[in-house]
Formats: sequence, structure tokens, C-alpha cells
Amino acid sequence: MTSQTDRTALVAGLSIIVAQSSINLGAAFAKSLFPLVGPEGVAALRTTISALILLAIARPWRMKFTGRQLKWLLLYGLVLGCMNLMIYWAIRRIPIGIAVAIEICGPLSLVLASSRSVKDFLWLALALGGMALLIPWQANTHALDPLGIVFALAAATCWALYILCGRRASEVGGSVAVSMGMVVACCVTVPFGLASAPASLPLHALALGAVVAVLSSALPYVLEMRAMRQLSSRIVGLLSSMAPALGAIVGYLVLDERLSGLQWLAVAMLISASAGCSLASRPPVSRPSDDVMA
Repeated sequence: MTSQTDRTALVAGLSIIVAQSSINLGAAFAKSLFPLVGPEGVAALRTTISALILLAIARPWRMKFTGRQLKWLLLYGLVLGCMNLMIYWAIRRIPIGIAVAIEICGPLSLVLASSRSVKDFLWLALALGGMALLIPWQANTHALDPLGIVFALAAATCWALYILCGRRASEVGGSVAVSMGMVVACCVTVPFGLASAPASLPLHALALGAVVAVLSSALPYVLEMRAMRQLSSRIVGLLSSMAPALGAIVGYLVLDERLSGLQWLAVAMLISASAGCSLASRPPVSRPSDDVMA
């Protein structure tokens, strides 16, 4: 029985890692689409196709919502749409691994804000140290695009708001909340996508947009939903903390994005801070779709 339980936990853990890899691979493919439709167009394609897939899975039209539930679903979806735009604007200017490392500061800040342990301030210092290494100081020979960092920080803020709104929105059910939220997110991304769209959309761009939607939303959603039933929130948070490293590896393999030694150190410090908070605190540091998987 123990062997079967261990095997189930191992499969669930691997599912989280595959989901994280899928999300970052989707981001790499999305970045390769930027020259054709721009980050706004990719965000619009991703949310629209994801919404169609998730609506077919959740079928939210079978439910009746209260005014309060609709309010939180609306806020949740608006934040989700903004988060998609911000992270794509960020990775257009800076490497994926660094953008994801900065973005993870959003849920990390929520964990630290709810902490009463002095020990957790060591994780805060570690995170701030990592961020300091990424800031483009004048003497920094590996300076990053400042606007890219601003967009990544905006995505981090959206991620924190996403978790707060997602906890309320998930009262209607995880799959329903995600599907409805994705529909609302389209109201944010589609206008930007249409404004920047080329005169004609290449067929292969549409196909690649579908791949991005599956890799970035649909596949991770299915994998994480199943895995979170088998693992504690701390283990999920610990495994999710690997996202920046996976993003950097995928960015190198797919886009030939090379990080300097100092940038790798900054990413490692942010990962360590996130992992430390996940193990030491009750609230999980989760990926965007994790928080509404209940």
C-alpha cells in the first residue's frame, strides 16, 4: 500500500514539473510568434483559444451565479487578462527565466505579508538580494531592459491579485472559475490584439497560437488539477518554485537566451526564497492556475 502511495505521489510530482515545463515551453513558442502578431496578438490568441477549450470542459452555462460570485469572477478575469499582457510584454524585452523569476515575487509577497515569523524575513532578504542583482545599475555590464523589468513586476502584482481574487472566484468550482475567468480575460486581451493585428493573419500563426494555448493553459490545467489532489500545498509550492529555472532552460534551448553567471545567481536566489517560503509557511506559492484547482 505504501509503495502504491509513493508511486502516486511521484507521478503527481512529475505532473507538476511537466506542467511547469509546458507553461514555459508555451511562453517560448509565444515569444517566437511576437514578430508575426506581437505580444498583444499572442495574448489574445492564447486567452481566446484557452477560453473555448475550458468552456467545453467546464460547461459553466449549467450553473446559476449570484451577484457576488459574478463580481469576483469579473475581477478574477480582468486580473488574468492583465497578467497575460504584462508577462508577454516582459518576455519581449527580457529572457523568459528572468521574467518568471521576477513574476514569482507576486505570490511570494503574499506569503511574507501573512507571516509572523522573523525567520521568513531571511527569505525576503534573499528575494530582495536577487532582485538587486537584476536591476540595471549603471555599472552592471549585463544590464536588462528596465521596461521589461517593470512589466515583469506588473505581472507579479497581477499574480498576487490573481491569487486573492481566485480564492473568492473558486467558490463556484475550480474549473468553472477558470473557464469564466478566461472569457473575461478575453475582454482585456482581444482589443489589444485587434489593435496590433496585421492586415492578414497567417494560418501557421493561428496554429501556433493554438499550440501556445494548449501548452500554457489547457495541458497544465489538467495536470495540476489532478496532481494537487495527491500532494500537499507545500510540496506543490516547492515544485512550482522551479518555474524560473525551467523557464531559463527552455529559453536557452528554444530561443538561445543565454543568462550571465550573475543573472543565474539572481534566479537561484529568487527560487530559494520562494521554495523556503513554501516549506516554512502555510499559504502555497502557486502558479496562476493552481489557486483555483480545488
